[in-house]
Amino acid sequence: MKKNLKVNLIWLALIVALFALLKLAEVTGLMNMYYVRILIGIGIAVLMGLGTNLVLGFTGQFTLGQAGFMAIGAYATAIMTSKTPTYDSFYLSIVVGVILAAIVAIIFGLPTLRLKGDYLAIATLGMAEIIRKLIENGGELTNGPAGMTNILPYVSWEAVFVIVVLITILVLNFLISSTGRQAITIREDEIAAEAMGVNVTKMKVMIFVIGAMISAVAGSIYASYIGVVVPNNFRLMNSIDYLIIAVLGGLGSITGTIIAAVVLGILNMYLQNFAELRMIIYALALVLVMLFRSEGLLGTKELYLSKFFNKKKEETN
Repeated sequence: MKKNLKVNLIWLALIVALFALLKLAEVTGLMNMYYVRILIGIGIAVLMGLGTNLVLGFTGQFTLGQAGFMAIGAYATAIMTSKTPTYDSFYLSIVVGVILAAIVAIIFGLPTLRLKGDYLAIATLGMAEIIRKLIENGGELTNGPAGMTNILPYVSWEAVFVIVVLITILVLNFLISSTGRQAITIREDEIAAEAMGVNVTKMKVMIFVIGAMISAVAGSIYASYIGVVVPNNFRLMNSIDYLIIAVLGGLGSITGTIIAAVVLGILNMYLQNFAELRMIIYALALVLVMLFRSEGLLGTKELYLSKFFNKKKEETN
């Protein structure tokens, strides 16, 4: 108990130190608005990477529908803040987006998550396209294909930092719980998991819903961050962008997802004016990872300080 408390306090200290360092950089002028926008973009990428990795990396479900759930969160925020432009409305829109994404995930998940591999990927891609087409034909509510503009910037990098940290902590605690471990067994061997009494369909739907909810939160932040949302922002390539983050970091590694999102976010900062070159580097990075480290940067490993302390204790003994 004392060891866990010590590790948690160290993690808390590291998080607070990182926040203080970023705040100091902002106050001293080292981090201007350009870098703030990059930081918020990295936060969105982390959330989308987490949502994708939960579904693909921890239950082995190949999904291409995360952009659809992101669209739900984005439009929930755009619509609600346009009607009532207040901070309360913005944070309420996040809750509404999360609830709507969860409902849609359950409706689509129950019949489709019995599929596997390419069939599931095609089904979830179809789901995302249905969501996008419904938005395009939403009339005055969504402003159709033209999208919605002049969305006020309610989100700040401080709020994004706190949201990312809280969601990451919740995801990590879920994965080490008995329910989370059941989900991981499905990835390892679905037949064995079912033989041991795991309700495979229920667990798949649960993880799918959690991933959808996280993507909806990212969508709400995205709408306030960009200030404009149009249906074309949530196509197949957007899902693939976040799939790349999950694959590069390591399918089944939350730490790897965060590292990959940060690295790619910094890379995007330098290649922002070279869109074609950016995609070439992305493709090259994927090829190199598949050739030399097919499991990703960290594979299924996580960065646990407790392991460091255990190792240190063994060395002293």
